[in-house]
Amino acid sequence: MAASTASVESITGLFDNCLTNLGFEVYPLKIGWYNCVLPPALHLSYPNDSLAVVVLSTPDMFEKAFLPFLEQRGCRGLSDPIDQCVRHCVTSAVSQCFPGQKVDVSFDYELLPSRKPKFLAQTAAHVSGAAFYYQQSDVTDQPWAKKKMFGVCVHPRFGGWFAIRALLVFGDETVGSGLVQPVPPDSVSSREDRIQLLEDYNLRWQDWSYRNIVRPVQTYSQKQRDYFSTPPAQRSALLRSWGFLPNEDDQADPTSESR
Repeated sequence: MAASTASVESITGLFDNCLTNLGFEVYPLKIGWYNCVLPPALHLSYPNDSLAVVVLSTPDMFEKAFLPFLEQRGCRGLSDPIDQCVRHCVTSAVSQCFPGQKVDVSFDYELLPSRKPKFLAQTAAHVSGAAFYYQQSDVTDQPWAKKKMFGVCVHPRFGGWFAIRALLVFGDETVGSGLVQPVPPDSVSSREDRIQLLEDYNLRWQDWSYRNIVRPVQTYSQKQRDYFSTPPAQRSALLRSWGFLPNEDDQADPTSESR
């Protein structure tokens, strides 16, 4: 079914209303915008005029979605707690907003059998206009010789204090020429700043300085920084110390709930 521009706004607006209060943002795109900047081996197997939506998490997500998720539902199994929270929020919003509609959801952490990601998150964010994907090719007279420098997205309001979480493809919705591809805001326009960004991201990513390449309107809270600075294998212990997970002794003792 072909969707008009008004219909696209209705679809994305409905979804955005479900997720904004949880600290997420949504941006529409056409699959063709994504496929046309990638080699055929990385194309998504949908018609070029298929409607898709990319979902970002903002600094608010940690306090508005993640911590309440832990309080209300807790973690199940061994998968990453943030991934569990994002999956719950996104799939719940899809069920609420689009019951009975064909919506294929891919998350940033999911891999194909080939071990390639299901979608290239930074490319999706760039072509949707959500964030500019700065790559090595965006720097003239590169100072790194043959050294590989990985690219990174910068959000116009949050700088690097955000994450790309999911891509939704509406299998029954196609979009005509009325949906015009936006240009992502170029917040890091000078050669010197782009060099600084890529070097901070590739060589000093642990100090998070690349996230402040532009002045952000909001950054991660101290609690959120503590969480993401903790090695993944130790995060359960951190959450346990905060009281969001039961102690291991309590989990092992079937009588603990009665105490």
